[in-house]
Formats: sequence, C-alpha cells, structure tokens
Amino acid sequence: MTEPDPPDADVHCDVCDCSTRVPGFGEQFGVLHAHWGYGSQHDGERYRVRVCESCFFHALLFLRQERRINRLFEGGPSDEHAFGLVARDDYFRES
Repeated sequence: MTEPDPPDADVHCDVCDCSTRVPGFGEQFGVLHAHWGYGSQHDGERYRVRVCESCFFHALLFLRQERRINRLFEGGPSDEHAFGLVARDDYFRES
C-alpha cells in the first residue's frame, strides 16, 4: 500500500505522469478509487488512480462510449453530456 503524500508533494497523474499542479491554484486532479468487498472477484483489493484533468476526461469519454454501445438498441433520450456530472458552478464544493 502507498503512504499518503506529504502536503507539499507534487502529485503526478498515474496515467501520463504529468504534474497536476496548476500554478496559483495548487493540485488539480481526479481520483478513481475502489475497495472490493466480500463476494467480489477482487475481494480485499483496494485501488486508487490519480488522474490529471486531461486524462480524466479521456477516461470519461471512453466510459461514455462504452455506455452508449451497451444501450445502443434501448432507444429513449440520451443524457451523454451529463454522464457522471453531479454539479456545475460548484467552485467552493458547496453541493
């Protein structure tokens, strides 16, 4: 297991290895995480992948495409643009 990062550490994207530091704004990254429990194929495994903004939206694009393919013949309205989005204009994490 990995140790927590020191507060002044520069976090790098686990995909492209770029720094996630935005000058004047600090670290800006997303996290994909999972802790698989009893009965799952990966019981007891924990995952954490930190990704920069670019890699995050590339991954989201891939997942949207997979979702679109899986629902190809279901019809109905498409909500592709909102997939995964939980808030807009939430600059101070108030939602």
